[in-house]
Amino acid sequence: MKDKVLILNQDFNAIAVCSVHKAFLLVYLDKAEMVTRSDGEFLHSISAAYPVPSVIRLQNYVHVPYFGISLSRHNVLRRDNYSCQYCGSVKNLTLDHLLPRCRGGETKWQNLVTACSRCNSRKGDRTPEEAGLKLLRKPVRPSLKSFLQLHVNPGNKDWRVYLGMEY
Repeated sequence: MKDKVLILNQDFNAIAVCSVHKAFLLVYLDKAEMVTRSDGEFLHSISAAYPVPSVIRLQNYVHVPYFGISLSRHNVLRRDNYSCQYCGSVKNLTLDHLLPRCRGGETKWQNLVTACSRCNSRKGDRTPEEAGLKLLRKPVRPSLKSFLQLHVNPGNKDWRVYLGMEY
């Protein structure tokens, strides 16, 4: 069973991802409608079987103030696809400040990347250029849509339409 459900606002804009159980409760309590369901999957009670939602839409429009994606270790790793931004390794991951903190580097999205411990040690308190390292991808502040896209399984076409990944 897929463990995530895409939540759309009343205007069909994607606003969040939640668990199957929370989505089912929203539908069951008539706070949301099921837009698409998972193929052949059901939630069972003693006397009934209910289709598992894949995408739901809220019945009432919810104003969601956008504060941005919070800067955390987990979110930096997620943004960088859990791989070293210097060599591509997926083992022994750490966070690295491009401009080291000892040289005035700030802890912000554009100055943090995921690095394996080997590359991070090699870089030390230098910039990537000074250490002879090249970034695979420039770090940017992620958008809500880009973060929601990270939850999409390759075979899940239901979500892709609502996240602008295909038409």
